[in-house]
Amino acid sequence: MAYYSYLILFLIGLAVGSFLNVVSFRFKPENRVFDSRKFSGRSACPYCQKTLRWYELIPMVSFFVQAERCRSCGHQLSWQYPLGELLSGLIFVAVPYILYPESYILSIIWIFVLLILLLISLIDFRHFFIPDELTWLLMVFGFVLIILKSQTSFLRHYALLFSFSWLENIWFNHLFAGVAAAVFFGLIFYLGKGKILGGGDIKLAFALGLILGWPDIAAALFFAFLLGGLFGFILLISRRKTMKDYLPLAPFLAIGVGLTLFFGYQIINAYFSLIGL
Repeated sequence: MAYYSYLILFLIGLAVGSFLNVVSFRFKPENRVFDSRKFSGRSACPYCQKTLRWYELIPMVSFFVQAERCRSCGHQLSWQYPLGELLSGLIFVAVPYILYPESYILSIIWIFVLLILLLISLIDFRHFFIPDELTWLLMVFGFVLIILKSQTSFLRHYALLFSFSWLENIWFNHLFAGVAAAVFFGLIFYLGKGKILGGGDIKLAFALGLILGWPDIAAALFFAFLLGGLFGFILLISRRKTMKDYLPLAPFLAIGVGLTLFFGYQIINAYFSLIGL
């Protein structure tokens, strides 16, 4: 694929990220995610409700040109706008460039998977809620990947260290990964009496296990809890959060999946090299 094609993909990704931002900002837990009624009418400032012009809606550009503020009321805008757009643009480029440069089908599937995870993260960050319809959609893509039988571990040969002979069958492998992740989260839910994570996190864990398979799901969960714990610790010592406050788990799960896909092998290889193995 020519390099200008990646530029086009990046620009498309920015536009899609802008749409995902709109979905997350307009989402209400009691409604469906893609309720057509929520997308009627033009975009407006969430603070002064002034209808935005086209030049105020250019992904990433408008945010910085306007100095992070609404042109009408001067209220500071959320950094979610450029970050969501940038992450979406990077997804559109990184998947076909790094993961599947020779497979359009797998590139499309994984772009959708990561975009759904991005939307789940944006919604969970704002509402501490994971919509079931997005989780079910991830499960569908998980079964599609299994049926295609093209899934190999992103940990490469290190996957053999954590695998078992009876998991060589792709169906057993991915179903086991989904069930194991759900059971693990279920135990945390039970022991924490529902105060650490919610039922939506359990369903999301199953979906991610179905998509990633074993042992990739274990790596993704390890990265997620490591980063989540570190982030929570920083918030505690800076007194921005207390032990009674909640942290949305979905964004860290999404980061864990991303690290496993793009850097899982490199991270494990660096670790074993560091300890001399």
